[in-house]
Amino acid sequence: MTDLARLDAIGQAELVRNGALSPAELVEAAIARIEAVNPILNAVVTPLFEEARAAAARPLTDGPLAGVPFLLKDLGATFGGTRQTKGSRAFLGHVSGDDSELVRRYRRAGLIVLGKTNTPEFGNHSTTEPALFGPTRNPWALDRTTGGSSGGSAAAVASGMVPAAHGNDGAGSIRIPSSCCGLVGLKPTRGRNSWAPAGDAMTGIAVEHALTRTVRDSAALLDATSGPVPGDPYIAPAPDRPFLAEVGTEPGRLRIAWTARSPLEGAVDPGCAAAARETAELLAALGHEVEEAAPEFDGEVLIEPYVRVWAIANQADHRAAVRELGRPLRRDELEITTWELVEYARRLDAVDLLDALDDLAQATRRIAPFFETYAAWVTPTLAQPPLPLGILNQSQGGALEWWRFDCAFNPWNPIANMTGQPAISLPLTWSADGLPIGSLLTGRYGDEATLFRLAGQLEAARPWIDRTPPVHASAAGDRSWSAPSAGHPTD
Repeated sequence: MTDLARLDAIGQAELVRNGALSPAELVEAAIARIEAVNPILNAVVTPLFEEARAAAARPLTDGPLAGVPFLLKDLGATFGGTRQTKGSRAFLGHVSGDDSELVRRYRRAGLIVLGKTNTPEFGNHSTTEPALFGPTRNPWALDRTTGGSSGGSAAAVASGMVPAAHGNDGAGSIRIPSSCCGLVGLKPTRGRNSWAPAGDAMTGIAVEHALTRTVRDSAALLDATSGPVPGDPYIAPAPDRPFLAEVGTEPGRLRIAWTARSPLEGAVDPGCAAAARETAELLAALGHEVEEAAPEFDGEVLIEPYVRVWAIANQADHRAAVRELGRPLRRDELEITTWELVEYARRLDAVDLLDALDDLAQATRRIAPFFETYAAWVTPTLAQPPLPLGILNQSQGGALEWWRFDCAFNPWNPIANMTGQPAISLPLTWSADGLPIGSLLTGRYGDEATLFRLAGQLEAARPWIDRTPPVHASAAGDRSWSAPSAGHPTD
C-alpha cells in the first residue's frame, strides 16, 4: 500500500499490464488508503467501494489505464445510478441517470471509480467547505484550504488515496486546488473534452479534466478523454499526435512572458511573486527567451461581466433544484453566498447576459495578440498561499462583493476560462512554512502540446514527485493525524 501511494496512474497501470498486480488488488489497496486517510481530510464524500470491487472483478479493458483507481468530483461528470449532490443540501437525494461522455471515456480507458469527492456548493468557492459535507482539509496543513472547487479531488490525490482524480474548472477550479495541494492541474482548451450529453457549461467558460501528481498522467488522461461528440458547440483543434508523446519532447527555444503583477487591484504575496519569478528564471536557464510582459486589457472585465454569467448559472442550478424537489427551496437548503448569486441573477434579463458575453469576447480579442508574440505566459497560480479555512466561503455582503473578494485570491485563472485557452499549474515551489505554491503557464488556444512540453521540461529540471505532505497514505500510522478531524463521509 505504501509503495502504491507514491506511484502515479501510469505507474499503477504498468503493474497491471505486466501482471505484477491485478485490478482487484489495486482497488483494495486504494480502498485501504482512503479508509486510513479520509477521516482526517474529508475528501471522499460518497464511497462507491462495492461498485469498484465489481468493476475490478470484470474482464479487463484494453485501455491504457486499465485497473487504475480513480475518483470523480461530486459535480459535473455524471456516473449513472450514483448520487450527485453538487455540494448542495438541495440535491442530497439526487441520483444521476446516465454516464456522461467523459465518464464513459474514463471507463473505456480502464479507470475504476471508487467514489465522489467533496466540492463547494455548485462549485462556487475557491475553497472546499460546503455546508452539506463540511470542509476538506489540506494534507500539507490541516487548518488550510485545499482550494476549490475541485478541492476534494486535490486532497485525495495529494495524500496518496488515488493517483489521479476528476475535476472541472470554470474560474480556476482545477488549477486553484492544484496550487494549494502541490499537484499538476491542467485546464484544457475550450471544447477539448465534451460535456455531452449535457448542454454547454456556462457558454464554454467551464471545462472538465483532472488533477494529477505528474505531467505524464495529465497528458495520458487527456488522450483518453479528448475529442468532440457530434453536436458539440465548441471543438478544439485536433492535436498533431498524442499529448503523452509531447511530455519529454524538447520544446525548442520559445519566447515566453512572465509577470507577478495582478490584473486586478490588490497585493500579491511575496512568496507567490517569487515563485513566478523563479519559474521564469528556470525557463531562461533552460534556454528560452524570457521577458517580463503581460497582455493589456481591463482586468475589471473579470468582475461584473464574469459574475453576471456565474450568477445566472447559479440561478439555473436553483431552478433545477426546484424541479428536483417539486417545491420552492427553503432558505436553509442553499448557502448564503449561493442565495446572493441567485438574487443577483434575478435582477438580470437575457440582454444583460448577452452584454456580459460581449464584454468577455471583447477582452478575449484584446488578449489574443499577446499570444502571437509569446508561446506561453507565466504568472503565479494564486495571489496568496493556501489561506486558513473559514475565509473564502464567507459572504462579503453581496454577489459582486464576494466575487471581487474571491478574485483577489484568484486573479489570473479566470482569464483562460474567458479566452478558452489552455493553462497548467505546476508545483515548482514551496513556502518557508512548507505550503505548496503553484506557477501558472497559460498557452495559446488549442496548443496543449507546447504546455505539456514545457511542463515536462520543468518537471525534469525541478522534480516534485518525491515531495509528499505530512498527511499521506504512506505514513498512515503517524499519530500526529489525531487533530483536527474534518468529519466523515455521508453514506
